[in-house]
Amino acid sequence: MPKVIILGTAHSIPDRDHENTHLLVKSADRTVLVDCVGSPIVRLRQANIEPGSLTDLILTHIHPDHIYGVPLLLMDMWLLGRKDKLVIHGLGYTLDRVRGMMDLYGWDQWPNFFPVEFHPVPEEEMVPVIESEDLRIFSSKVKHLVPTIGVRFEFPGVNRAVAYSCDTEPCQEVVRLAANVDVLLHESTGASRGHTSAEQAGEIAREAGARQLYLIHYRTDQGDPLSLVAEAQKTFPGQVVLARDFMEIDY
Repeated sequence: MPKVIILGTAHSIPDRDHENTHLLVKSADRTVLVDCVGSPIVRLRQANIEPGSLTDLILTHIHPDHIYGVPLLLMDMWLLGRKDKLVIHGLGYTLDRVRGMMDLYGWDQWPNFFPVEFHPVPEEEMVPVIESEDLRIFSSKVKHLVPTIGVRFEFPGVNRAVAYSCDTEPCQEVVRLAANVDVLLHESTGASRGHTSAEQAGEIAREAGARQLYLIHYRTDQGDPLSLVAEAQKTFPGQVVLARDFMEIDY
């Protein structure tokens, strides 16, 4: 059964109950981590995902709250005896910097290290990233402070789709990425350069024709984040959900 597991929901400053925003997408033949933060092995196991089952890692952009767990993930999977290839997808801009980060750790000297394949995607819209019988993933450029992609997950076997805006200002690229999805996961950090408020997220979801809006990447240090639901309901007539850590969207 395909599913999306929300592993973290916080913006750049996490707290005890909210890890930085990252997701896992699982189908019959692929297990895909979207961004990588914290202690990845611990987080995956808390979600009942065996780390060795990961087939792919998608990195949306280079900001620390989205990629700082990558060195620990790679090292720990190596120490656990991984042999299978891991494919890391992202913009060339992002992957170049991740390689540089790993070079600081001298990863080319780790003996018997498993294969890592870097798969750069162009900074365009609706770029195929992963295509299999049970899962199709597309990326689109969005409008953040550095080159960034949002992603769309399609599950052909059950005719369902989920989109994730990642960090972005309101933009038509997300509207097109999320066209007619069952769930739009949209950031709700607040209206500012490179980010979006819950009310603006509602507008994007309505324009995209999404059936449900899940608010994610929200601040946890400014009162009760549940107030964001009411804010988004001003502009979106469908169901609005405040995403929580370890919440699952399954079909």
